[in-house]
Amino acid sequence: MLLEFSQYLENYLWMNYSPEVSSKAYLMSICCMVNEKFRENVPAWETFKKKPDHFPFFFKCILKAALAETDGEFSLHEQTVLLLFLDHCFNSLEVDLIRSQVQQLISLPMWMGLQPARLELELKKTPKLRKFWNLIKKNDEKMDPEAREQYVAKALLPTRRWFNTILDDSHLLVHCYLSNLVHREEDGHLFSQLLDMLKFYTGFEINDQTGNALTENEMTTIHYDRITSLQRAAFAHFPELYDFALSNVAEVDTRESLVKFFGPLSSNTLHQVASYLCLLPILPKNEDTTFDKEFLLELLVSRHERRISQIQQLNQMPLYPTEKIIWDENIVPTEYYSGEGCLALPKLNLQFLTLHDYLLRNFNLFRLESTYEIRQDIEDSVSRMKPWLSEYGGVVFGGWARMAQPIVAFTVVEVAKPNIGENWPTRVRADVTINLNVRDHIKDEWEGLRKHDVCFLVTVRPTKPYGTKFDRRRPFIEQIGLVYVRGCEIQGMLDDKGRVIEDGPEPRPNLRGESRTFRVFLDPNQYQQDMTNTIQNGAEDVYETFNIIMRRKPKENNFKAVLETIRNLMNTDCVVPDWLHDIILGYGDPSSAHYSKMPNQIATLDFNDTFLSIEHLKTSFPGHNVKVTVDDPALQIPPFRITFPVRSGKGKKRKDVDGEDEDTEEAKTLIVEPHVIPNRGPYPYNQPKRNTIQFTHTQIEAIRAGMQPGLTMVVGPPGTGKTDVAVQIISNIYHNFPEQRTLIVTHSNQALNQLFEKIMALDIDERHLLRLGHGEEELETEKDFSRYGRVNYVLARRIELLEEVKRLQKSLGVPGDASYTCETAGYFFLYQVMSRWEEYISKVKNKGNMLPDVTEVSTFFPFHEYFANAPQPIFKGRTYEEDMEIAEGCFRHIKKIFTQLEEFRASELLRSGLDRSKYLLVKEAKIIAMTCTHAALKRHDLVKLGFKYDNILMEEAAQILEIETFIPLLLQNPQDGFSRLKRWIMIGDHHQLPPVIKNMAFQKYSNMEQSLFTRFVRVGVPTVDLDAQGRARASLCNLYNWRYKNLGNLPHVQLLPEFSTANAGLLYDFQLINVEDFQGVGESEPNPYFYQNLGEAEYVVALFMYMCLLGYPADKISILTTYNGQKHLIRDIINRRCGSNPLIGRPNKVTTVDRFQGQQNDYILLSLVRTRAVGHLRDVRRLVVAMSRARLGLYIFARVSLFQNCFELTPAFSQLTARPLHLHIIPTEPFPTSRKVRLSILPPAMVEEGEEVQSQETELETEEEANPAQADLSSLTDATSSQESSASQTESTPNQTGASSSPEAIPTTSDITATVAGPVTVPAEANASQAVTPAPEETK
Repeated sequence: MLLEFSQYLENYLWMNYSPEVSSKAYLMSICCMVNEKFRENVPAWETFKKKPDHFPFFFKCILKAALAETDGEFSLHEQTVLLLFLDHCFNSLEVDLIRSQVQQLISLPMWMGLQPARLELELKKTPKLRKFWNLIKKNDEKMDPEAREQYVAKALLPTRRWFNTILDDSHLLVHCYLSNLVHREEDGHLFSQLLDMLKFYTGFEINDQTGNALTENEMTTIHYDRITSLQRAAFAHFPELYDFALSNVAEVDTRESLVKFFGPLSSNTLHQVASYLCLLPILPKNEDTTFDKEFLLELLVSRHERRISQIQQLNQMPLYPTEKIIWDENIVPTEYYSGEGCLALPKLNLQFLTLHDYLLRNFNLFRLESTYEIRQDIEDSVSRMKPWLSEYGGVVFGGWARMAQPIVAFTVVEVAKPNIGENWPTRVRADVTINLNVRDHIKDEWEGLRKHDVCFLVTVRPTKPYGTKFDRRRPFIEQIGLVYVRGCEIQGMLDDKGRVIEDGPEPRPNLRGESRTFRVFLDPNQYQQDMTNTIQNGAEDVYETFNIIMRRKPKENNFKAVLETIRNLMNTDCVVPDWLHDIILGYGDPSSAHYSKMPNQIATLDFNDTFLSIEHLKTSFPGHNVKVTVDDPALQIPPFRITFPVRSGKGKKRKDVDGEDEDTEEAKTLIVEPHVIPNRGPYPYNQPKRNTIQFTHTQIEAIRAGMQPGLTMVVGPPGTGKTDVAVQIISNIYHNFPEQRTLIVTHSNQALNQLFEKIMALDIDERHLLRLGHGEEELETEKDFSRYGRVNYVLARRIELLEEVKRLQKSLGVPGDASYTCETAGYFFLYQVMSRWEEYISKVKNKGNMLPDVTEVSTFFPFHEYFANAPQPIFKGRTYEEDMEIAEGCFRHIKKIFTQLEEFRASELLRSGLDRSKYLLVKEAKIIAMTCTHAALKRHDLVKLGFKYDNILMEEAAQILEIETFIPLLLQNPQDGFSRLKRWIMIGDHHQLPPVIKNMAFQKYSNMEQSLFTRFVRVGVPTVDLDAQGRARASLCNLYNWRYKNLGNLPHVQLLPEFSTANAGLLYDFQLINVEDFQGVGESEPNPYFYQNLGEAEYVVALFMYMCLLGYPADKISILTTYNGQKHLIRDIINRRCGSNPLIGRPNKVTTVDRFQGQQNDYILLSLVRTRAVGHLRDVRRLVVAMSRARLGLYIFARVSLFQNCFELTPAFSQLTARPLHLHIIPTEPFPTSRKVRLSILPPAMVEEGEEVQSQETELETEEEANPAQADLSSLTDATSSQESSASQTESTPNQTGASSSPEAIPTTSDITATVAGPVTVPAEANASQAVTPAPEETK
């Protein structure tokens, strides 16, 4: 690790590599370094890309070494290193350099290793391969023997299409299952699990040659063909197998039957049977077989036994984990997986065999990740309860837990009969009684358990006597004596009469006493397995032993619903749009779903209010020729319709150069047609809301791509307006395709709410908006967009509109009650309003050659009295056309009233709120928003309702798990076997942090943290990269813009006062402050992996207090750190120092970098904590998030000597270290300041420290002369300091960073302020706080 951190590979190994120096030690060194880079999760191939010339030779040497047959040349450990390197190569096929070498190994010549009879059989199955095979044989005969041998050797590396046949022909699985290692309980456990995975994938339900998924019927046909071919061979050549040959298939295809028929045969006979099936070479006459009988029997039995189908296995699998899985280290490894060794886990990389394979891998990984979180919760809750062995041999609980309670009674109350064709009960219910002798708020939490909440039933049998202390470092199960864990789902709490209390609007009954009984659903599959085990093996009844029930936090407890959703998807025919299918599996042309290659590309699009002016439009399409249909500049105003050149047909060949030029010119010409939005009525609120953002040309390209059919991927660096682009795409789709429905999906409620608040500011009718899930409560608006909120809106709006109908009826003098219902209002419109309007039109329309009279438009207008409350005069009387447009606008206003009432008519017919809300979801809403978790939880309900949508827009797509990105594609039933999905817009940033995976093994080994967005980018799907940020100062943007393609700044970042003004009291807008050991200690670790750094924590809080004393608003400052331990330490120090001080207060947030992703603040104070190793900041994605949270000021506290030597962090830290490493402050300058940031900032790496400080100091002196009011501010700051010192007892503050531990040596804020006028360097020995610092032990 030390060599890799020191760039041994980059600076020495590969730089000096050549075929001449290639030796065993050299090869092994390079492989070790690459493997270490993968283990550390840092880019491994960049060095090879820079110097690719020798890579083919190097790769060939690795292959030779991996295939070396000489004993002792490579040790087992060295062979493992080589194999791991090749594994990394095969997992990096998106790298051109690697792919060019690996592709040479993937070919038909691999089959040269097959035995002749098997080869002939395979070529007979796929006739088109024979032609290729004959060609290969011809070429092979021309090659010299040495090259031929090498060619075959190269082809031994695996790919499924060719290698699976070779694997089957070698009978590797049979040999492995008969090995002694399988039967060793401890040593062979992992090997057995890996072997089962290999067996599963060798027999996967796919045609190896065509790549098509095989159905259940096709798999059954293959099985029957194998059995019948065996029966034919037996009938023709082996009289002793006549009984077998004449039996029906179902009678002989079980393992027991096959062993019964073939077991009595001799080894030679078994060999002959296998050779007839082309499984083994033909046995020469008068020779005995060299194979064991055990092997021959297993070969025939394992090949022909009936296999349970994959989907059947899945349906019989319990969804809740049990104790056997929860604490199995091979399946659910500990959190701190080192990255070394192999695990029995599926992997997610670039490609998948079929959609079933895709779903299955995700199902297993999601299940295991949930299991890991459940294990943490069980260990925490049960250990808090302190189960000990009582004197009488029972269990006594010496502690208590908020999330767990001892069970008083447990009874299974119902076991329902199985469905036809199934062997597990349809439903199993039980009653669990507990005694809630706890605090009221905890009691309310237990009583508040809702239907479908998941709990766990635990059996503990402790062996430790009362009072034994629990050691968290030792194995949990041994100490606690945990025996069983089973999951259950709450149906509800029982009332006094034993009935389930249903969730609903009615208040829950008050129950007496503290005993509460919950009715729960048990897992029928698990119950059936347990009962079978009890009956057949005499095991104890698990369900009579439970003594603890544990609940979990609701937000973390949705795993079962998600697993059920994935399982349901695997049981249905997943219909993904044809244009997406191959891309999701990772095959074919990655750009095939781009709008430019879609067959249904739309030529003319209405961009509505996207452009602010014609100049804005022209700058948005650089390199295009813009033709406007009108020449008058006064008419060239938005909105615009743009006609794009659409190429028909794929890849037409052009005949001559002139034609090509014409085509190119035509391809770059845009026809722009300004159009006027029809008048919507005379009232001010009738005017449409308009976009005010001047989008950049890349943002316009993203909007254009999002409006076209196909897959759109938008990479949005921090501050580049991802949300604004998303909202504009939604608005434009809404106006261009009013009949289509759009689904919005995000990772977090916060992002969804931000998106929704911006949607409401655009010209979208709010009756078409709907927000699903629990996050709508956080919307910062008076309007409620939840399902029931929308129902209430419709009912209230209906009453308002009927009042308008009543007013209209009165104004027209029509008798009766037309405003009684939506239906009567409809008749009123048809017979009274339309007749008057048609009569009016006939009077004022053009009559032949006569010029129309302007006054007639107003004179004959029938709705004057109704519009009397509109701004007057309604008609201007200038031109006939203008007044007619106003009249038609008035009629549109009236018509819209009746259109809405017609839509609301269903709410009169549907009486319940639930039915009305379902109707809104399925029929009324055009824009439906939800989180990815809600989509996964509610898929079944949405599909059942008949929910439909045409477009999906995903925000934060790079933060969403692969499977949670996929599920929203399938929230509707297909139409005639096809998906109606037309557009999929994904907006995210794969350079920031991925989805949160708590278990390191699933994160690193299984690559579960890879989002679908990131996978698409790796595969090569085209992206639109936004390239102008408007969040942060340009100088702060430089700290992370190197990670993106051409990321620049929007003009306002240079022009607005807040960006051009310096940070008051601080010389620099960003600084890296070196923090040495405090009292001889750097980082500390009070608990495993709970990192803290007291010196940095004190320094960060001191700077926060200093900024607040200068006048900075506390809510404009956030404190971030890279570790949870440091977060808690900083919060403790703030509570002691300034939390209750009204002059200072608390920062906006104290949290981790990971938690703060997607948020921002003006000033960020960042603590990097580590002093021994860089830790997980080495992940550049975390660095990008950390550097991009601040808008105006970023101050980083770290051990500079450690971080500046980290190769991956160099681009950012080279800029940070170009500035002084001691904090420079100006205590006499209050907030806000008028001091300007220098406009001509030199590139940081080129500025000497002395020069930079001097130039800024000179500027400060000049500005102080120009602003005399700033010259004498020490008294003000002294007064503030004296108030602070009177608010708390004054004590000397210990040195925060440990250079001197003498309290007297440290100047306080008032000392610094009173004596210094101008920039001050605060070294690590100084402290800018005058608050009391307790001993480090107290803070910990």
